[in-house]
Amino acid sequence: MMYQSVKKLFFTDCHCADDASKAYEELFARLDADKDGKVDVSELKAGLAAMGIKSEEGALQKIISAGDQNKDEGLDFSEFSKYLKEHEKKLRLTFKKLDKNKDGQIDIMEIKQSLADLGLEISKEHAEKILQSIDADGTMTVDWNEWREHFLFNPATNLQEIIRYWKHTTVLDIGDSLTIPDEFTEEEKTTGLWWKQLTAGAVAGAVSRTGTAPLDRMKVFMQVHASKSNKISLVGGFKQMLKEGGMTSLWRGNGINVMKIAPETAIKFMVYEQYKKLLSSEPGKVKTHERFMAGSLAGATAQTAIYPMEVMKTRMTLRKTGQYSGMFDCAKKVLKNEGVKAFYKGYIPNILGIIPYAGIDLAVYESLKNFWLSRYAKDTANPGVLVLLGCGTISSTCGQLASYPLALIRTRMQAQASVEGSEQLPMSVMVKKIMEKEGFFGLYRGILPNFMKVIPAVSISYVVYEYMRSGLGIQK
Repeated sequence: MMYQSVKKLFFTDCHCADDASKAYEELFARLDADKDGKVDVSELKAGLAAMGIKSEEGALQKIISAGDQNKDEGLDFSEFSKYLKEHEKKLRLTFKKLDKNKDGQIDIMEIKQSLADLGLEISKEHAEKILQSIDADGTMTVDWNEWREHFLFNPATNLQEIIRYWKHTTVLDIGDSLTIPDEFTEEEKTTGLWWKQLTAGAVAGAVSRTGTAPLDRMKVFMQVHASKSNKISLVGGFKQMLKEGGMTSLWRGNGINVMKIAPETAIKFMVYEQYKKLLSSEPGKVKTHERFMAGSLAGATAQTAIYPMEVMKTRMTLRKTGQYSGMFDCAKKVLKNEGVKAFYKGYIPNILGIIPYAGIDLAVYESLKNFWLSRYAKDTANPGVLVLLGCGTISSTCGQLASYPLALIRTRMQAQASVEGSEQLPMSVMVKKIMEKEGFFGLYRGILPNFMKVIPAVSISYVVYEYMRSGLGIQK
């Protein structure tokens, strides 16, 4: 009963600062079971359970770690009250943001609307589920006290959690840069978290691309050289490469492939924000189709800016031993022999490939996400790493399948002048020629090494991203 009275005192609106600190003191005294002046995880767990406050596994450890300034595995009173005050302030801000009509209550439509604003469309039933988990008195609305009671000892707010888990992130680098850029919340932008996230993503992409570079080179090789008359098998292709240039030749073109990540990510992120402002029908609210358009335009802008690097990557990947001494030598020779125009060969199929790739990727991801949420989301919105990686991998693979013929045409056009005896053909003529000579599957040359690299690329980029996150101090 004693615990219940503390809970009542603590969770009724205490506007005055003296009341608040008195409530914190009372609560601290109750939680500090062994009276050693600090509360550790086990005391917090036992005390909150006695008060009837449910807290998720791992959540209490996060609270202790977040508030523990002197790193003694527990919170003394000043650390305890400082953590609660700061956390309460954040909760108040979130509550105000969600309470669209400012009536002091959050209802189903407000939850649905808030998630939609952040790019997450959920069903009414799902919004009801979220609301029920917070709503203590069964009124189907949540007031400030219920909100605070539910989240004060839970380091993440349920809504933010759902958004964080299901944000379709571009962290999974499978070597194609056609995905829609990452979405950052206002808080992430003001705290500078966004650049840490982008840096972590870029490093993950660099490691992942380097790890799967031999398969990428094999793909480009097959796209350009394989045909019915010149069949190239995976093993045969690798043997040929090793014979021609040794072990290191498997990584040709990887340097520039990694170098283009940084400028592309930066341009895409900056222009994406501008396009969103430009395209949104209501200021501050971006609908899903507007977000998709802004993302595609941002991708197209970034691709236009770094496209010469794409052409150089293809030329460097296909080069023979001794053909170019390095990147600058390659640029110099291309410029001298073929002029500036050569740096934009294959640009049209490349830009055309963005829409089917990004559109299908997004649509498949949304469908898989909604299927999981409606079928398996019982107590939490957290689907676990495997489900998220699975959804991301499947959606990217579907996107790739749709845009692969365009990618093949682009690569062939980029390589045209470097392949002896090949004539310079425009896009439509090239498609026609491939279809006549090799049939529809001629447009899918090299798809096997391309798919073989998806799972290792996703796994490497995820693991590196997680290490980078902890290294840069981005909280889970």
